[in-house]
Amino acid sequence: MKNKQFLLKSRPVGKPTRDNWDYVVNDVAELSDNQLLIRIDYISLDPAMRGWMNEGKSYIEPVQLGAVMRAGTVGQVLKSTDKNFAEGDYVYGHCGVQQYAVVSTQGMHKIDPALAPIERYLGVLGMPGMTAYFGLLETGLPKAGETVVVSGAAGAVGTVVGQIAKIKGCKVIGIAGGADKCAYLVNELGFDGAIDYKSENIKKSLKELCPKGVDVYFDNVGGDILDDVLTQIRMKARIVICGAISQYNNTTAVKGPANYLSLLVNRAKMEGIVVFDNAANYGKAVAEMAGWIAQGKLKAKEHIVTGFDNFPEALLMLFDGENTGKLVLKVEA
Repeated sequence: MKNKQFLLKSRPVGKPTRDNWDYVVNDVAELSDNQLLIRIDYISLDPAMRGWMNEGKSYIEPVQLGAVMRAGTVGQVLKSTDKNFAEGDYVYGHCGVQQYAVVSTQGMHKIDPALAPIERYLGVLGMPGMTAYFGLLETGLPKAGETVVVSGAAGAVGTVVGQIAKIKGCKVIGIAGGADKCAYLVNELGFDGAIDYKSENIKKSLKELCPKGVDVYFDNVGGDILDDVLTQIRMKARIVICGAISQYNNTTAVKGPANYLSLLVNRAKMEGIVVFDNAANYGKAVAEMAGWIAQGKLKAKEHIVTGFDNFPEALLMLFDGENTGKLVLKVEA
């Protein structure tokens, strides 16, 4: 069996290009004890992947040059040397950007294709959904009647944050790019309002939509939008720092918040989150979120790009705002 792979060839400056990857075809390795051969069906495309390409200290080791690019995946077990996994099982794990993977069973999780389409385990029932669930509920600590604002609201994490906040009885305002995305948030997902950062004055719109201020801000973008929201926070507000997609491809220093003294004035709290910190409780979160989906309270949407060879261009869709919902690469020859 032959295996197509994308290896990290060089560390990008600014947006990654196809030149940053080595596209190779290798033989599939033989299995050792407690290993699986997995046919990868879907690959998760996430903003965090851009950070994993950088050298330097972070919450996770950078992808090494010459290594298969790290990515979340779902697929089917073709062979197993572990009694706990059988041929035909579907599994989730970080198997990387390749068609097949021979991996240790450590870190691999069985998924139930009868509960949801398998690609959903890369979105609402996967890392983005877990990020939204724990980041909002355990760090944002929303209370019924409060106002929650989320940036990157039409993305994989933002769509779930807003819907969970509505489930918890909050007023929800999303910030997204483009009229179509904003309409989707309000008309399809039930947000109370949406701000198009491409055409609206964010501070002015926040004052109109959140006249009493912002209690919880879930930040996926950083930069100027974070600065604008900080001017509108209420006393004891909670700002959840999930990501800063507006800054990931900078060729200059990351822009920090100039309005951070608003935290002092309002006795507010800003806290970063990393989804892996909650791994022990993923099962509980998946069960609750699957229940919300079954009840029609939580909607899921995957933006699927087909074709393994399209990986470099598909990844860039995240940074150009071209996806609505969870961006996933469907692996086909």
